[in-house]
Amino acid sequence: MTIGLLLMGALAVAALDLPALWDFSQPAASEKRFREALATATGDDALVLRTQIARTHGLRGDFDEARSLLARIEPELKDAGPEPRIRYELEMGRTYVSAAHPPGSRTPEANTRARRHFEAALALARPSKKDGLAIDAIHMMAFIDTAPADQERWAREALAVVEASDQPAATRWEASIRNNLGYALHQQGRYAEALMQFREALAIRERGTNAAATRTARWMVAWTLRALGRTDEALGIQLRLERESDAAGEPDPHVFDELALLYRTKGDEERATHYADRKRSPGGRP
Repeated sequence: MTIGLLLMGALAVAALDLPALWDFSQPAASEKRFREALATATGDDALVLRTQIARTHGLRGDFDEARSLLARIEPELKDAGPEPRIRYELEMGRTYVSAAHPPGSRTPEANTRARRHFEAALALARPSKKDGLAIDAIHMMAFIDTAPADQERWAREALAVVEASDQPAATRWEASIRNNLGYALHQQGRYAEALMQFREALAIRERGTNAAATRTARWMVAWTLRALGRTDEALGIQLRLERESDAAGEPDPHVFDELALLYRTKGDEERATHYADRKRSPGGRP
């Protein structure tokens, strides 16, 4: 094989690095990066990028524009590989039901449309061994079936895919899925089981580099410790989170809320009032 062919093969293997292009907290900036990448992309890569551009509009609440962009992609999918087709179904489903939708918009009709698209995405992802996308489709079903027992069922199904896969696109989901499972268990009052999942999620986060996600995972552990009556353990974690979030310039009202509850449980009304005031204060100022 010539050097030229080797280079071509290497380029073919170097798939789009979508996580590097995404910042879900800044969808407009993400769209700019996707459009810059689209300028030189071809084939399936171009279609994938276009689905993500549509998603940025959904994150901004412009679901009509997202559907319009996806509708333009749909005729081109007949000759495409599995990934663009899966992502089309995922993003079309998210235009009907997602975390970006206000609760009142989740009508039975919207749920039915979303479910159809998420089920289609999963049906394509499983046989094509796109484990990360299969997990995405499964986890989206919990936005439709919102009863805690149903959310537990979907989280366990997603976790089974994570645990059976060696694909980075699948394994990177583990912390999020364990958090979702822990939350569903917590909502059912199964606090000890929830704590196990939250601790595992935290251990994964601590091995990574996302400080904000790690703080959130630590908060979930403390939240559940409070529910178990382990007040002093919960308090120690929340006080650490207060220091860390303040140092990061990101005072967290959820931390203040928990600290107020914990100090009130301990009978320290002065400290409870202090944290209740911090929660209400602009910027969480002490």
